[in-house]
Amino acid sequence: MMQAGPGSASQDDRELVTGEAVALDVKPASYILRAAGCIIDWLVSMLVMFGCILLLAATGGGLDQALARALIVLILVFGMVVLPTTVELVSRGRSLGKLAVGARIVRDDGGAIGFRHSFIRALVGVLEIFMTVGAVAALTGLLNTRSKRLGDLLAGTYSQLVRVPKPTPLPLYLAPHLTTWAATADVARLPDRLSRRIAQFIRQAPDLTPAARLGLSAELAREAAPYVSPLPPVDAETFLVAVAVLRRERDARGLALEQQRLERLEPVLGTLPHGFPER
Repeated sequence: MMQAGPGSASQDDRELVTGEAVALDVKPASYILRAAGCIIDWLVSMLVMFGCILLLAATGGGLDQALARALIVLILVFGMVVLPTTVELVSRGRSLGKLAVGARIVRDDGGAIGFRHSFIRALVGVLEIFMTVGAVAALTGLLNTRSKRLGDLLAGTYSQLVRVPKPTPLPLYLAPHLTTWAATADVARLPDRLSRRIAQFIRQAPDLTPAARLGLSAELAREAAPYVSPLPPVDAETFLVAVAVLRRERDARGLALEQQRLERLEPVLGTLPHGFPER
């Protein structure tokens, strides 16, 4: 039924394990999106600093040179460190550039960033973005699987893509010749990660090359086989679709039964205990 095939690509970069040992499927922002967002933020900072310097030149003509230089330094510090730190802290990781590309800066564990993370990112950004015109950030992002820049590596953060396409229902149909098998088959609950991988494969299978489709289906079928008894004599992809259909139907029936039980208990849960006085 199932033949060995080449392994699928690792999903470690997209899987996040929370402190409660719950695996979340997250997607880091791509290198191109990160670069676009960084350019937008850089332009905003440059415009703010340029505007402040023009305002100083227009209103501070009587200032001595030492004070003028000190004010220019303060403007640069404000534009390159204070402004990015404040914006990321107040917006919880979403600056103007990140809003434009649909991303958010989060901690490596998926939590919201704090002052320390924003300050480190902004401080290191002076070197890797402003002083080197983004060259260091671009090179670091190319060498990192999550497109992290140097500030992210030091702060323990990364850019998470939050604007993702709305999921569409996945039509699944049981093969007619498996109807008899499905009536008696025992399909246990699959691990969440395996269920997600099977659903992703079924959705993406038409776009895969024949070799990749065969190899990935064989690997997923091997992982799902211990949870199914008996195994049907079909190819790996048909087997995966059948498992997904059965699990979907049985999970739906379980939720319906749970809802019915709650509805039967509603009169009891919504009333006072026997003999308890009305007040």
